[in-house]
Amino acid sequence: METLVWVVHVIVAIALIALVLLQHGKGADMGAAFGSGSSGSLFGASGSANFLSRSTAILASLFFLTSLGLAYFGLQQHKPAASVLQRVVVPAPTQAQPATPAQVPGKDAGSKAGTSRSNKQYLSGRMPLADVVELVDTLS
Repeated sequence: METLVWVVHVIVAIALIALVLLQHGKGADMGAAFGSGSSGSLFGASGSANFLSRSTAILASLFFLTSLGLAYFGLQQHKPAASVLQRVVVPAPTQAQPATPAQVPGKDAGSKAGTSRSNKQYLSGRMPLADVVELVDTLS
C-alpha cells in the first residue's frame, strides 16, 4: 500500500510541475494595462477558471493527501515508545574517591617522600633531572 502511495505521489508531483509550467502567467498580460490589450485590470482578465487551473487545484489536493498518507505510513514504522523524557537514562551518581599521591622511590626505599625534597615538587609534575636519573637507576 505504501508503494502505491509513493508511486501516485511522484506521478502527481511531476504532473503538477508540468501543469504549472504550462499555464499562462498573469504577469504576461502586463502590457494590457498600458493600452495594448483589451483587458480591464492590471493583471489581465479575471474570468472563470479554465481547465489548466482547475487541474492544478485537483493535483495540488492529491499531492497534499498523498503527503499526509506518507507521513502516516512513516509514523507507523517508527512509532516512538514514549516521550523523549522517558527515554533518557540517568546514570547513578558515583562517589568520587580522593586521589592519593604515588610514592616516588628514592635513595631510601622505606621513606615516604623518597628524597629530602618536599612532596610538592613531585606532585606538581616537576622532577629535578638528578632524581629522574636516580629513579631510572633504581628501576633498572
